[in-house]
Order: sequence, then structure tokens, then C-alpha cells
Amino acid sequence: MDARVNPLHSLPADARRPARPTQEEAEAAVRTLLAWAGDDPTREGLLETPGRVTRAYGEFFAGYEQDAKTILSKTFKEVGGYDDIVLVKDIPFSSHCEHHMVPFVGKAHIAYLPHDGVVGLSKLARLVEVFARRLQTQENLTAQIIDAINEHLGPRGAAVMLEAEHMCMSMRGVHAHGAATVTHRFTGVFAEDRVEQDRFFAMIGKR
Repeated sequence: MDARVNPLHSLPADARRPARPTQEEAEAAVRTLLAWAGDDPTREGLLETPGRVTRAYGEFFAGYEQDAKTILSKTFKEVGGYDDIVLVKDIPFSSHCEHHMVPFVGKAHIAYLPHDGVVGLSKLARLVEVFARRLQTQENLTAQIIDAINEHLGPRGAAVMLEAEHMCMSMRGVHAHGAATVTHRFTGVFAEDRVEQDRFFAMIGKR
């Protein structure tokens, strides 16, 4: 075997993931960070902070326990022959940057051209949550959302655009308050036809 090849890379993601620490270990890690920051983990105001932080992390990163296939599994075929763009725009989301573990917050716009039925509209918002509630980059989040739509809905085309403010830029570093990061990706008809791209941008108010 080539020494440069890590054999773990050939394993499923779950198999590569290290064993999950216990609740007690997680809370101890929070106490360590509190002390490292310069505070006293034993003072009254911080005594229950480790438990609160771990419960909050359970919400922030709930996406690791959720599955896109399950969310998109039920479709509706009786749509009166409708075959034009289905768009849900301004879906709010919050995620955490995998580089600094601070939030980025924004809106997602998702469109697809149905091939064999449509999915419930709320499921697109839930799909965003599945991937947003993990440690992320915005670029990867954009790709994961559209890849899941293509894999599980098989549309004639899909379009995803994310707009977000990253706290790693506004709270630290360059302190660029209010700067927006925009990512988008097109597949199928949307990737091949500039007219369809223009329709998407017009429908979300970007043209």
C-alpha cells in the first residue's frame, strides 16, 4: 500500500468518526475552556455552564443524527401536470464554521424542476437544517444541499443559493461587520440554460 494513502479514507464516514465522548467528558472539556479563557469554572455563575453548553451543542449539531434521504423520501405525483420551477426562498439557517466553531447565519434559496413528482415544501427547509446543523463551510453546505436534492428527487435541474454573514469575519479577524458571503450551484437544466438561471435569480429578487 502507498504510504501516503490513509486507509481510513476508504471507510464510511461513520467508521472513521472517533468514539463519542461521554456527557461527563464533554462537560469537563467545557470547564477546561472556561479556565483557559481566564475565568473560574467553580464560581456560581459558571457552575451550570458546562451542562448548558453541551445541551446547546446537542441542538447546534443535531444534523449529525439526521438523514436527508428520510426527509426527501415522500413525494407527491398528483400535481396536475405541473412541471415548472418549484422555489422556496429566504429559508433562514444558522450553522457553525468548522474552522473557528463560531456561527454563520443567513438565508437559503432552493429551486428545482420536477421530473417525477414533488416533495413537500417544508421538507426543503428541513433539508437545509440537516446539513446546517453540523460543522460546515458555506461552500460545502451549498454542495451538500443540491447533491441531496439530485440524489433523492432526481429533478431535471436544481439551483441552490446561500447568503450568509460569518461571525468569524465580523466578531474577530478583519471585523467586517455586515459582509455577506454568497455561494450558488446549478445542476441539470439550470446549469445548461442561462435563461433558467436568469429566471431563478429573478424569482429570488437578485435580478
